[in-house]
Amino acid sequence: MKKFLSSKLFRFIWSAALALIIYLICPPCFSKTTILILLIIQLILINGADYIAKLPLLTHLSRFLVGGLFIFSGFIKANDPLGFSYKLKEYFEVFQNDTGMAFFEHFAHLALPLAIIVCASEIVLGVMLLIGFKRNLTLWLLFAQIAFFTFLTFYSACYNKVTHCGCFGDFLKLKPWDSFWKDVALMILITLLFAGKENINELFAPMFTSTLFLLGLGFSLAFPIYAFRNLPPLDFRAYAPGLSIKDGMRKAADYKDPVYESMLVYKNLKNGQLKEYNQADYMKSKIWEDTLTWKWEATENKLIHDAVNPPKITDFTVNDLNGNAITDSVLTNKNYSFWLIAYDLAQTENDAALMNQISDFYKLANQEKIQFLAFTASGPTEIDAFKHKHNALYDFVTVDQTVLKTMIRSNPGLMLMKDGTVIANWHHNNFPGFSEVKTKFMK
Repeated sequence: MKKFLSSKLFRFIWSAALALIIYLICPPCFSKTTILILLIIQLILINGADYIAKLPLLTHLSRFLVGGLFIFSGFIKANDPLGFSYKLKEYFEVFQNDTGMAFFEHFAHLALPLAIIVCASEIVLGVMLLIGFKRNLTLWLLFAQIAFFTFLTFYSACYNKVTHCGCFGDFLKLKPWDSFWKDVALMILITLLFAGKENINELFAPMFTSTLFLLGLGFSLAFPIYAFRNLPPLDFRAYAPGLSIKDGMRKAADYKDPVYESMLVYKNLKNGQLKEYNQADYMKSKIWEDTLTWKWEATENKLIHDAVNPPKITDFTVNDLNGNAITDSVLTNKNYSFWLIAYDLAQTENDAALMNQISDFYKLANQEKIQFLAFTASGPTEIDAFKHKHNALYDFVTVDQTVLKTMIRSNPGLMLMKDGTVIANWHHNNFPGFSEVKTKFMK
């Protein structure tokens, strides 16, 4: 029996059975022809392992590509773990809504530590693969991670749930289908690594290899923790120091609006199949006449073409507490101004010393007639409670919560502005003194 389980015949049986199951359960959003081609490729790679193993160059090329991409992807996410946690929370909320399973809410509350673990695992697995440390364990962990993310990106793309996967943070925003195909490519490369795993050996002596592993593990954990407790060392967002919010909101000369088309969705009453029709095809089909077979299910606006060269900032709107738009006035202030960003006052760092430091900073700025505004998405009741609790004398304005989370990865965080341009920003763990800011940045 043991001999049969390790035979080529059994390998073909289980791989073919798995491919058949995947083919049968694949939802209609994905072409059956395409999934068939992908499954055939995987079958060839799995069952042709003995031949692939004779091509060490192919193994090492796959090893370099997978290891390098995992390290790069993990590093980019670790550079902004809080931003990645927002994306994970979005996924968990989607799964909770779609499945009705309450335990996804618990995962949402653990989004930050999970984000750090995912970042760290990608970096350290990339290092382990490149140096050949614990080969079998590394390959199976790589496979498990990429299988999970392949499902995640496929689900997101197929059902149009999350429009940006967060795979490379704000450095490179991939659409769901682009991200899915990236994961498919990685899955193929990892299959090649399994096929040629005998060619993967430790590059150095065991002691030195173990040392490199420990250094990689230490860095993979320390870097995202540092980035979370401060600010992203590499800032790829449209609100980074040196960038103009006004410029980010402008449309380019070659800008074109996104194109949408109304699609009529009909359901087959006999087999549950769904069909989409645009207006022209709908009129040709006359499907509405066959009431015994087809029933109207929904009308959807489908994105046909994305906007061409859209603005980087599309949703920055500032209102005073009376609901009046004051976006232009805060962005066209020619003098220096300070923006205290606190997207949710209920979750703002509740530290008395910090709040006193902010109040002292405001008083010094006010003495020099420098504007100091607090930006929040909280409502009037929460704002009043916060002001009374912390004796906050500065004025509040309201901005969308998602925008505030994007502006600075700190709650609260401080931004120094001038004429709509970000001069500098600070995490609340590094809240500056007014004289220090004035000397260094206000010239």
